[in-house]
Amino acid sequence: MILTVTPNPSLDRTYEIPALDRGAVLRATADRIDPGGKGVNVSRAVAAAGHITLAVLPLGGPAGAALAGLLGAEGIEVAGVPVAGQTRSNISVAEPDGTLTKINATGPELTGDESEALLRKVGERSAGADWIACCGSLPRGLAPEWYAELVARAHRAGAKIALDTSGPSLAAALRERPDVVKPNAEELAQAVGRPLATVGDAVKAAEELRAWGARAVLASLGADGQLLVDEDGTHFGSAPVTAVRSNVGAGDASLAGFLAAGGTGVAALAAAVAHGAAAVQLPGSLMPTPADLDMAAVTTTDEVPLDRALTEPVS
Repeated sequence: MILTVTPNPSLDRTYEIPALDRGAVLRATADRIDPGGKGVNVSRAVAAAGHITLAVLPLGGPAGAALAGLLGAEGIEVAGVPVAGQTRSNISVAEPDGTLTKINATGPELTGDESEALLRKVGERSAGADWIACCGSLPRGLAPEWYAELVARAHRAGAKIALDTSGPSLAAALRERPDVVKPNAEELAQAVGRPLATVGDAVKAAEELRAWGARAVLASLGADGQLLVDEDGTHFGSAPVTAVRSNVGAGDASLAGFLAAGGTGVAALAAAVAHGAAAVQLPGSLMPTPADLDMAAVTTTDEVPLDRALTEPVS
């Protein structure tokens, strides 16, 4: 069972349009509304793969009730913490060439009591969880050290933690030694404070995160593949993608695949790559099912192409 924690969840509405023309009245060719937030997406991907998951998240107002209903319809158990503020709603605009324009709302400000209630809820519901995945940005009212406190409490209870966040929240949590962290290339560059131009640069950045406390680093490099850097060394995985339809939630699908496959080793890396590649070829933030996965197309190797330039160098 994989328990997910999403401190700032959302309702995500995606519109597909022929082209984004500022100031014009645009007609959507398709639209959909999905539960949103990085941890929520991990739960959705885990459920789509046929595994058990529980989503812990704050819920407020009609948007929060709608979010819980959508998750329930996908077979996901929700452990909600009532909050006074309104759960946020986000908008994504997708163009045929894969360009995605996102408008993310700020979300509610949580009180001290609500913050503590969320931590307690995780502790109460984590018994029997194989992994706890803590994902996404922190809402207003939660200090950057909030994830660090969650990791510390979970480790004291004997749970394994996967962490997908960035900035000060990531830096603060590293000292508590999360079992795996999952940055993308931009977040890696931000964490080490320098540009990443090659796969080798990304490997060095991941090694620094391990030196600062992460036990393993699963790094998404977009079209260039994924890296796993752990105590056994460095591994690289990639898979071809025919056409990118939406990259919303692709990194979350990767983390779900990684954890559902055990959360360690090359086999888990291959599952992460397959899930990410499948997710970008689906509309909105739709999560891949086993029928969408092409494990045979995934290549993994310990011969990491260190000199390969990243498709989009990250500054």
